[in-house]
Amino acid sequence: MNDEKVGTLYATFAYILWGFLPLYWKILEYVPAWEILAHRIIWSFAFMMLFIFVIRRWHLFMTECRTLFTDWRTALGIAAASIVISINWVTYIWAVNSDRVLDASLGYYINPLISVLFGFIFLKERFSKLQWIAIVLALTGVGYMTYNFGDVPWAALLLAVSFAIYGLLKKIVNLNAIFGLAIETVIVLPVALIYIIHLEWVQVGAMSLSWTGVLLIGTGLATAIPLLLFAQGAKRIPLSLVGFLQYIAPTIMLLLGVFLFNEPFTSVHAITFTLIWIGLTLYTYERVKQLKQISQV
Repeated sequence: MNDEKVGTLYATFAYILWGFLPLYWKILEYVPAWEILAHRIIWSFAFMMLFIFVIRRWHLFMTECRTLFTDWRTALGIAAASIVISINWVTYIWAVNSDRVLDASLGYYINPLISVLFGFIFLKERFSKLQWIAIVLALTGVGYMTYNFGDVPWAALLLAVSFAIYGLLKKIVNLNAIFGLAIETVIVLPVALIYIIHLEWVQVGAMSLSWTGVLLIGTGLATAIPLLLFAQGAKRIPLSLVGFLQYIAPTIMLLLGVFLFNEPFTSVHAITFTLIWIGLTLYTYERVKQLKQISQV
């Protein structure tokens, strides 16, 4: 099996795991989202430290840490990234456990187009008329939903915008994916530990010698494994293929929300999602065409 096929399998499996992740959070729906987030940070940190030690990259990790924190701009960037991804995580967990899986799906469908917009605003990237139309269609879809429901889909927008900001910060900082997650968890670890210790001290924490305790520890694996698979896949396959595969996760979320969790899928949802799907199709088509032109130069 050639390298690209292996990479495609890695990336596809990562997106499938991300797509089915709402099932995991649903099992923990009686645990508050902020408490799940704190455990997710703590156990992700523990797993990443163990993983780095097992693959014998500890010295490289420590070198990366020293290099990172000698430049205050880079350190500020990764600190901001850790806070933003924490906001994204807790919003995602809250959305799933508040019966808003469709909002989570909508957010991750919108995200690529928000990222394109950020590239235009902050990185001075330029894109074609088709890509502009794609962004307008996505914004029209969100506007249509807001107008008809009388409520801004803030969870979807917060997921899309926070992940786009996270992607922008990661592009600026440019860290190894494995080391990046480890350092991000290190930065927010003290807050997470203080919060969990406080909850256990006042005897309202969910951690115990029970199935719930096992699942809370498992949040570290649920966070790290898809990311590690994605990191292995992304370096083996073209960016255009990554662009196609990234829609697997929100599509699975959409199907789970409608058919398993019985969330209402109205005509307003149908029109909103259709506008966004058309926008994503136009954007992806144009992006693939641009990458082909670059490869032929």
